[in-house]
Amino acid sequence: MAPWAPTRAAGRQRTCALAHADDIAAAAEVPYRSYLTVRRAARHETRGPLDTGSLLPALAVLTPLVAGTSAAALLLTGGLLHLADALGPLPGSLVAAGWTLALVAAVTGLGTLAALLHTALRRRGVPPAADQVEHARLVWRQELLDRGMLPHLRRHLLPHPDTAITPCSPPDTLSPCPARAREDRTPCSD
Repeated sequence: MAPWAPTRAAGRQRTCALAHADDIAAAAEVPYRSYLTVRRAARHETRGPLDTGSLLPALAVLTPLVAGTSAAALLLTGGLLHLADALGPLPGSLVAAGWTLALVAAVTGLGTLAALLHTALRRRGVPPAADQVEHARLVWRQELLDRGMLPHLRRHLLPHPDTAITPCSPPDTLSPCPARAREDRTPCSD
């Protein structure tokens, strides 16, 4: 046997599998749909109240820190000016602003803590979503192999005594797209 024979036969089988790709994939359609459902649910579940992809998580962390630091600075400055018997309303205004910022820091800190606890309690006891997605993907791939690819290979590799093997023709997708398909962007695999 020539050294190029396995490569040529493998190429022929690949071309044949590409020609029947829709039939092979249709054999595992149900597990594929359940895999897509589990994957979509896992992506939706991983998003929590503070995981919105916007500035909310940054604000939830930075607001209490900045407000607390500012409150401490204003209370310290106002207190020192008050102890130094500074004239005018400045020491009282600084102390009032400091207490207001302390209140803002406390409220935003409690809000952030509540959102964090809510997320932790919602995810408690649930197995990791990545494991469920991986399991669904493996089930789909096994079904694709068992019900799609292996029967296809058996039909086209093993001779059946009662049927003649018909050679596979190359798929239409390997030919260039007609100009009409390029203009209206319809796929060429139909």
